[in-house]
Amino acid sequence: MATEIKVPSVGESISSGVLGKWKKNTGDYVRSGEVILEVETDKVTFEVTAEYAGLLTTLAKEGDTVDIGQVVASIDTDAPAPESIAGAPAPAPSATAPTPAQAEAKKPVETFALSPAARYAAAETGVDVTQVPGTGKGGRVTKGDIRAFGSGAVSASEPPKARTTLRPLSPIRRKIADRLVSAQQEAAILTTFNEVDMTQVMALRAKFGERFLKSHNIKLGFMSFFVMAVVHALKRVPGVNAQIDLEAGQIIQNHFYDIGVAVSTEKGLVVPVIRDADKLDFAGVEKALLAYAEKARSGKLTLPDLEGGVFTITNGGVFGSLLSTPILNSPQSGILGMHAIQDRPVAIQGRVEIRPMMYLAHSYDHRLVDGKEAVTFLVAVKEFIENPAVAMLGC
Repeated sequence: MATEIKVPSVGESISSGVLGKWKKNTGDYVRSGEVILEVETDKVTFEVTAEYAGLLTTLAKEGDTVDIGQVVASIDTDAPAPESIAGAPAPAPSATAPTPAQAEAKKPVETFALSPAARYAAAETGVDVTQVPGTGKGGRVTKGDIRAFGSGAVSASEPPKARTTLRPLSPIRRKIADRLVSAQQEAAILTTFNEVDMTQVMALRAKFGERFLKSHNIKLGFMSFFVMAVVHALKRVPGVNAQIDLEAGQIIQNHFYDIGVAVSTEKGLVVPVIRDADKLDFAGVEKALLAYAEKARSGKLTLPDLEGGVFTITNGGVFGSLLSTPILNSPQSGILGMHAIQDRPVAIQGRVEIRPMMYLAHSYDHRLVDGKEAVTFLVAVKEFIENPAVAMLGC
């Protein structure tokens, strides 16, 4: 009996996706519960497993757009299980059949008339242009191609190098692009800057890092301090913990602290949300961050992991960024940008000292948040980082 495999629903806001990769192919015998394909949506990538054991037949190709509920494969549950269900190895290419690379190399190259500069170079060097691999558009032979060939840097046997390649825009990348453009078009984004002395945080990590690791089986990082600092600042400046709804003519004031932390993955930037961060200690925040990082790297993030945040933190410093203006994660009204830590000379009580300094950037929706609130918020973050004792004292 043939059993249909359909694209499952992963949330009401997702109606379609792209078939990313088949883990099994037509003719493979699959076990019940075995992953058979990946589907990429504009928010998450998820796996589809076989509900029954049997012989697989695929009905859609990698890269196809598929709707939720669409049948993409079938499993013949009456097929007997073979002794080895790993699937037969792919047959070796025929000795006489050309390989894909050889076939590609034998394709005719579209030719064009030489430009005046190329004709002059050919006359000057005495090169037979029919032997020159062209790297221009459509295989056009350029002046540079002729001179390189004449100097011996390129031989006639070498295939021309592609100047450009094309690859499809993934649903996640398309969604990121749409959201960034929408955020800039729909909100009045303004950014305020400050710098923070990281001396106290670095001293705490150096002094208690091993003890923290032994007690909680996890390292004490920088991000947990900033999550705590953001919660502290949101409590001090509630106006930043709000959203504007122009259609309803309302301001939505949030009384909870679900903080999004941007995570870079191979497929793009995602922002998993740490729930009720105000109720967590440093170990709780670090464990939540680690769990999300592992899920993001393995493509296991789900839609609920990404929804409902009130504020976002992004750290460009891990890539070496010194300063940037982060874009809002709509419909949130604020985002904090962290940057690289650098030793810089600063004035401390009338003396010049070298301190580990970080630039901070707070982008906010100026339709809702005034400059005074935005600056006060960022100063509260700065004070927390420079004096972590405020977490214990609650002031």
